[in-house]
Amino acid sequence: MSASGEKHSPLEQFEITPFVHFEVGSVDLAFTNSSLAMVITTAVITLFLTLSVNTRSIIPSRVQLISELSYGFIAQLLKDTVGEQGRKYFPFVFTIFMFVLIGNMVGMLPYSFTFTSHIIVTFALAAVVFVGVTILGFAKHGMNFFSFFVIPGLPWYMLPLLIPIEVISYLSRPISLSVRLFANMLAGHTLIKVFAMFVITMPFYSGVLPLAFIVALTGLEILIAFLQAYVFAILTCLYINDALHLH
Repeated sequence: MSASGEKHSPLEQFEITPFVHFEVGSVDLAFTNSSLAMVITTAVITLFLTLSVNTRSIIPSRVQLISELSYGFIAQLLKDTVGEQGRKYFPFVFTIFMFVLIGNMVGMLPYSFTFTSHIIVTFALAAVVFVGVTILGFAKHGMNFFSFFVIPGLPWYMLPLLIPIEVISYLSRPISLSVRLFANMLAGHTLIKVFAMFVITMPFYSGVLPLAFIVALTGLEILIAFLQAYVFAILTCLYINDALHLH
């Protein structure tokens, strides 16, 4: 705590601040800094993709080139993991990838808010993937979808032991998917804030080293922001593949 009594915590950057209070019954639907960050992320994605489509040319601009690379990256990812049947799920996977990626990048801007550092947001995204993939599995295979929990060639006497393990593993997917993204973004931003506090409180000659760490950590965090979006997308593709092909 500073001399003025103001708190400086590395975790205060993750606090939810309501801008517009709105309640429906006992449900709080306030528009917060997290909501604003999501709106900005959606606007950036929309503007980016709109500009890339409107400026198509034989010699692509930087915006068009990045857009085409993003499109091709997710298209190839789906083809490699799901096969030709994965084409119809491209809009879903591409939307999730871009939302997580741009959301992570927006959170890297000074005085911005990283909504992917909140477990409720990442769990909501993971729950959408989990429920959607489960519905897809039942729609394609019906009750035969439960055969997904039976390992082919497994002796019958091992079924009572391994089927519960397979079910628990399947039900834990949204938890692992959401915690991985949330924990990485939370830890990275917290570490940067800790070193930033060292730079502010230490003498100039002593603060050079923490400042160098901040520069290195910022570069690492940008890389992690992309990697976490990639991991979220590829796991979504793998879950879709499991729902379509079972094993």
